[in-house]
Amino acid sequence: MSIPVLYGHEGIRSRLVGVIASGRLPQALLLEGPRGVGKQRLALWLAQALMCENPGKGRGSGKGEPCGQCQHCKLVLNLSHPDVHWFVPVELSKKGADADKQLDLVAEALAEEMAARRERPLYEPPSGLASHGIASVRLVLRRLALTPALGHRKVFVIGDAERLVPQTGAEAAANALLKALEEPPADTVFVLTSSDPNALLPTIQSRVVRIRVARNADSIVAVFAQRVLGVRSQRELAQLVTLADGCIGKLLASGEGGRGSAEAAEAFRAAVAQGAVQRFAFALSQQPFQARGGFTEMLDGLLEQLRQQARQGGSGETAKVVEAIASVLEARELAQGNVNPQLVAAVLADQLAGLR
Repeated sequence: MSIPVLYGHEGIRSRLVGVIASGRLPQALLLEGPRGVGKQRLALWLAQALMCENPGKGRGSGKGEPCGQCQHCKLVLNLSHPDVHWFVPVELSKKGADADKQLDLVAEALAEEMAARRERPLYEPPSGLASHGIASVRLVLRRLALTPALGHRKVFVIGDAERLVPQTGAEAAANALLKALEEPPADTVFVLTSSDPNALLPTIQSRVVRIRVARNADSIVAVFAQRVLGVRSQRELAQLVTLADGCIGKLLASGEGGRGSAEAAEAFRAAVAQGAVQRFAFALSQQPFQARGGFTEMLDGLLEQLRQQARQGGSGETAKVVEAIASVLEARELAQGNVNPQLVAAVLADQLAGLR
């Protein structure tokens, strides 16, 4: 099964096909924007445009856009093009394996994830504990040395690049990746995506050309919901468009994971309202090893609720909500640095209580 066609982002697409046609496309790009806005789908579209044999010749395609009909286009859409390497965060089942075994495990995990996405193209975000570990970096470097199998170039898409995890003792591999980003082989294009670009290593930020991916118009989201998700009820459609807030991916993350983060956020806010004892009890209930897992997802749910509250509130309330959002963003940044979630939750709960 092929992944759905790309909806929206016409301005960026037009600019990208222009620089491709002129031969001025940078070899290392960073697509940054809100979570769920379609950065990785846009990256795959760019890979398709780079591989396409008949750009602009497809039915309904614009000037220079991938035709969608040639062998290269179909292979990219089926997530099976041998020269397009899509790296997504993975969570390995065996942590203690040696370096070679870890690399094999990453390759297997990625192959399984791509197979799952072929079966279910409307995929949800990776788990909070998934990451790009050093074994993933080594696999990138191994594939970087390969000669293109079908086309004249290779494309590496690194999704959720903020999850590239530095690891003590593996500086050589990390430095090799930085070198590859700075001076990619002539036949290679890197496309990184991130919803939190400031969490990327500064050395990576300095080696890529940053492109901001803006939210889609509500009309684009509505068309996607109708054509791809089969939504017919106007009331449901209006609710989904509001939920998405210009980010189609949010419509696909509304299953158990999305409900779980929202429920955890509600529980946290209830604890904050109940008093100091309940606040600290909630903080102590956090798993100390899940800073990048359930705790971060809870913070994401809390941010979503606060932003919705800011849009709906009056001027007097909005100032406090904005301050609360800043506190949650700071807590999320600390969590990404693997600070103990119990401590972060306790401090954040006190901050939010003081804003009530």
